[in-house]
Amino acid sequence: MIKQAIIPLAGLGTRLLPLTSVFAKELLPINGRPGIEYIIDECLDAGIKEIIFIISSKKLMIKKYFYSDNFYKKIIKKNKDPRILNEYKRILKYKNKIKFVFQNTPKGTGDAVLKTQKFIKNKYFLMLLPDDLIIQKNCSKAMINVHKKYKASVMASMKVKKNNVSRWGIYKINKKLNSRNFTIKGVIEKPSRNKAPSNKAVIGRYILPQSIFNKIKSLKPKEGKEIHITDAIQLLINDKENFIAHNFEGKYLDCGTIDGYINSSIEIGKL
Repeated sequence: MIKQAIIPLAGLGTRLLPLTSVFAKELLPINGRPGIEYIIDECLDAGIKEIIFIISSKKLMIKKYFYSDNFYKKIIKKNKDPRILNEYKRILKYKNKIKFVFQNTPKGTGDAVLKTQKFIKNKYFLMLLPDDLIIQKNCSKAMINVHKKYKASVMASMKVKKNNVSRWGIYKINKKLNSRNFTIKGVIEKPSRNKAPSNKAVIGRYILPQSIFNKIKSLKPKEGKEIHITDAIQLLINDKENFIAHNFEGKYLDCGTIDGYINSSIEIGKL
């Protein structure tokens, strides 16, 4: 069973400047709620019991958001507003599910995953990237069902425009399992259009095996001094580890850019 999820949150959020010069992007409100809460709700609805946040010392406001007990207690003592009480109860519920680890030097998603190694208890775990919201259908829950059926690692997937392949990890199909699931032959991080094996992109949801930690340790940083999780995934594929691309049913929202952030509030407001 998959009971743990990790969420890398140490990134600088440069695509959302100037907002992120003073504020953690994951706490920016989307239709009145911090974006990270939508990710947490997806995890809890999928049966996740523990969520590990990877933050940096520059992102301590994220931890403070979930550890403001005294602030709420003082207000509730003076003001019996049921809305404030319900807000506090919701944040307390989240807090009881979260652990924090630190990645103070930005070395990529692979390095962020490695920071969680000592906390991962089971053979597989879930990873979600907070810039990627998937609404209307619970993508993590669907991926966990695919994992149960095929006993394999799983990555969320969708087609992207060929001109945009350099923004994503792009994979090559090995075999079609059904209309929504495909085994993967290979994956490459942010290729040029000429080098991309397809226009099928990995979106920010992964079910990964514990064995990925040793693969990450064997990697050296590439351009930008980052270690990419896709490179570790490719090493596992080389070792015959099965990875499945899951074409999710929900609607994808990119919250990592100003335009995408604004659009996300509009789309979620329609629900």
